Amino acid sequence: MEHSVIELHEPPPSPHPKSQTKSTTTHISPPQPSSSSTSSPAVIDKTLSSAANLTKLLPTGTVLIFQSLSPSFTNKGQCYPSNKYLTYSLLLICSLSCIFFSFTDTLKSPNGHLYYGIATFKGFYIFNYGDDPETKKTRVKKDLNLKRFRLRVLDYVHAVFTVVVFLALTFGDADVQRCLFPDVGSDGKELLVNMPMGAAVLAGLVFMVFPTKRKGIGYSDATPHQQL
Repeated sequence: MEHSVIELHEPPPSPHPKSQTKSTTTHISPPQPSSSSTSSPAVIDKTLSSAANLTKLLPTGTVLIFQSLSPSFTNKGQCYPSNKYLTYSLLLICSLSCIFFSFTDTLKSPNGHLYYGIATFKGFYIFNYGDDPETKKTRVKKDLNLKRFRLRVLDYVHAVFTVVVFLALTFGDADVQRCLFPDVGSDGKELLVNMPMGAAVLAGLVFMVFPTKRKGIGYSDATPHQQL
């Protein structure tokens, strides 16, 4: 009796599907400059341009004194109580200097000689009479009508706005801000940055609407000298 042998063959294992991984590419965009960093150069440019225009309305000597002494008096913004007193004193002296030079004038005689002096309630006091001052002083007072150069209301207006311009310019200085206003907030900083520009516009309107014929000592404008 023959036995039949049945062979069972297992099917070959089916290949496992390869796991498919999705490759994701991440694009990193370069950091965009913040609005504050892009706007700060524009603010600095506006502040510098307005400051340059403001200095034309001030006595040159006063501006040079402030620019020379301010970094030392304010200790570059790192103020001690003594630095604050020095800074306040500097601002006071420079403000009085602006008022004083607003009342000065430069007069030109017919022979081309320049006289420097200050306007008074009664007339005009001349500083430089040259050689033999007593004789020249008597002749000038006799020949010239100095009463027409006396103080007027317009001189006080210009003196006040000159001080306003100077204080606006100084408060826009970074060292003065850090010294006198160390704890000022964001609103205060914006005010101190934009105040010079506002003062320039206001003073420019006043000086344009109410011009003066005086050519003060130390001013760098091109105002012609008044003829005696």
